[in-house]
Amino acid sequence: MDERERIISTQMHNEDDAQDNTLRPRTLTDYIGQTKLKENLRIFIEAARIRGDSLDHVLLYGPPGLGKTTLSQIIAAELGVNLRATSGPAIERPGDLAAILTNLAPFDVLFIDEIHRLNRTVEEVLYPAMEDFALDIIIGKGPSARSLRLDLAPFTLVGATTRAGALSSPLRDRFGVVARLEFYQDHELQEIVTRAAKILQVDIDPQGALTIAKSARGTPRVANRLLKRVRDFAQVKADNIITQEVARWALQKLEVDILGLDEVDRHLLRTMVEKFAGGPVGLDTLAAAISEETETIEDVYEPYLMQIGFLQRTPRGRIVTPQACRHLGIDFQANNDQNSLW
Repeated sequence: MDERERIISTQMHNEDDAQDNTLRPRTLTDYIGQTKLKENLRIFIEAARIRGDSLDHVLLYGPPGLGKTTLSQIIAAELGVNLRATSGPAIERPGDLAAILTNLAPFDVLFIDEIHRLNRTVEEVLYPAMEDFALDIIIGKGPSARSLRLDLAPFTLVGATTRAGALSSPLRDRFGVVARLEFYQDHELQEIVTRAAKILQVDIDPQGALTIAKSARGTPRVANRLLKRVRDFAQVKADNIITQEVARWALQKLEVDILGLDEVDRHLLRTMVEKFAGGPVGLDTLAAAISEETETIEDVYEPYLMQIGFLQRTPRGRIVTPQACRHLGIDFQANNDQNSLW
């Protein structure tokens, strides 16, 4: 890629990021879905305001694209404080974390995405910061080394992860608020699509929004991405109006079916049926068979396939369900000795 192409690519990426940010809700009132979590957060935030104290540390976990980053921004906005965002892999050394923490103003929110990927040494420095708002710094080496405690301004740590089980117990136990984000219902995603379409200045009817919502895998990020691509088809072929027919046609062109399965999902399920008799099959074997990373399968594809009942995990491995075969139009009956679930 030459310099001109690199600049154009960077500009397009920045424009996409800016557009994504405009689609993010700014307040709890505008945030659609996760009703119970919203109600609890509203109470916790109001209580912190009344006490004049920092909000307790918050851990948000669940599949990607459900709004963890958006919620961290909303928490900071509702508290009326600044947000400092980073990620677990970006904090390589304890000094990096110390630099971030010492620059926080009182009651600021520190958002750490992929917090399960924090270096263990960095994580140990984070413990006293979360509990006592203090940093323990070692000065010198050998017999002359001494410990110095540096006080920090009170702050709120918001951690986000797709793998809550990968967090160490000492870190997980230091979060006062632990919340799981659930997949969204179709009517909630329909509201999100309708709101996003208004921001993007594209006309969409309720059935068109519902069609996109049903294909969004229960995930707002996917819903917004599909809306942008359907908008492209509508602008070129349908006078910038998204109806049910236009949405179905565009999604067919994108190879996304009515349940939101894309080509990779179907390839994964067909591979399990055709090469492994429907399972059980181990994760590493499956990853090698479809040329995907094991983490990608676990974090991106499996949660939704399990949610809709197309895939099951057992001690012996992954198993395709009869519902998945019916959806794919596959007439498959495993032997009873292969899979007792059939």
